[in-house]
Amino acid sequence: MSLNLDFSDIAKQHQQAVDSVFAQEPQIRQAAELIIHALQNGNKIMWCGNGGSAAEAQHMAAELMVRYVKNRRPLASIALTNDTSILTAHPNDYEFATLFARQVEGLGQQGDVLIGMSTSGRSSNIINALRSAQLKGIHTVALIGQDDSAIQDVADKIIKVDSAITARIQEGHTLINHLICELLDLAFD
Repeated sequence: MSLNLDFSDIAKQHQQAVDSVFAQEPQIRQAAELIIHALQNGNKIMWCGNGGSAAEAQHMAAELMVRYVKNRRPLASIALTNDTSILTAHPNDYEFATLFARQVEGLGQQGDVLIGMSTSGRSSNIINALRSAQLKGIHTVALIGQDDSAIQDVADKIIKVDSAITARIQEGHTLINHLICELLDLAFD
């Protein structure tokens, strides 16, 4: 069995995604400042995504609640992907498209921040959650891929990864989120 995988092609795709992340330093700093301001005012950060982005939401909630690099106080953060009873009951009783919006309605408070991650930018449950958040005065940040999408019309801040390849977009989202964590580590004891 021969595994003919062109690592150099993947490395080029990855580097393009990484370069696009660093080209958006102002947007990443603005998102971090929004998060810092919310946390300093006693608010929380909520995360949502589907599939790999759901795992990233859980990863990031843990980075804030536990620690990133620096030992600091816990930062109020929750992944809306964690409760399996809600994840199964809501789509069963209502519809999947409103799964995260329902949680935002129940848990979100004015001044919180919702971060929605969608590699396609077309995930209806993420778009609906962002809309619900804005109705409650919750700040919104969307992490997406390169394609223009409906999510751009409903998020306060957009950070794009310049790729159409899901794996590269997810790698870029992790890098964006870790850069935000670096800034949070500087802001909090």
